[in-house]
Amino acid sequence: MRLRRLPVIGALTAGGLVLLTAGPAFAHVSVQPGQAEKGGYSTIAFKVPNERDDASTVKLEVTLPADHPLASVMPQPVPGWDVKVTKSKLAKPMEMHGEKISEAVTKVTWSGGKIEPGMFQQFPLSVGQLPDDADQLAFKALQTYDNKEVVRWIEEPKEGAAEPENPAPVLKLVAPAEGSDGHDAAAASGQSKDSGSEKAGAENSASADSSDDKDSSDTTARVLGIVGIVIGAAGVAYGVVASRRRSA
Repeated sequence: MRLRRLPVIGALTAGGLVLLTAGPAFAHVSVQPGQAEKGGYSTIAFKVPNERDDASTVKLEVTLPADHPLASVMPQPVPGWDVKVTKSKLAKPMEMHGEKISEAVTKVTWSGGKIEPGMFQQFPLSVGQLPDDADQLAFKALQTYDNKEVVRWIEEPKEGAAEPENPAPVLKLVAPAEGSDGHDAAAASGQSKDSGSEKAGAENSASADSSDDKDSSDTTARVLGIVGIVIGAAGVAYGVVASRRRSA
């Protein structure tokens, strides 16, 4: 029986080695989540895995698309990391909420921290207003290690073509959901709906528990009543027998 299992174990081991060998090829800088609604605002995060066994990532530079400038870019603080936001003048001013904007964020740089081998780090950004005339945004990223190596994730993936060796993080843009105002309203609505469902579930559970308690109380009362009747009947019978004995 053991000999029959050996080929299976060998196959599984070989498969595991293939997966481990192929893994690093997919461990590139990416943007999470992978899509957002056109014309709205979104919070995205650049996921940076460390691909080296003998070096730590100590710097990340992300260049924002120049063909679709974003007027609002705000980084979320990442413990242990410093962040620098670089702005540049726009060739053509853009309008946002009735105001003309002549400059926009073109690069965000995180440094001072460390991503050790076998670890990853996320770097969040709040961005907007996302364009409504594009299907995706490519963010070119440079990943620097403490051994001075720089990996350039700058190749834009093309539809129908194989994934490039060093793909740039890409954010796909989709049509807004029905009823969405572009400010994560759908998510808020979903959260409210979930909260309502949880509340209703809790109320139904409480009602069921109350009903169970009531049924249990009724059953206990019936049992005690029957026991009382039996004891009473036994007492009467004993009294009758005792009276007959005395008369005799």
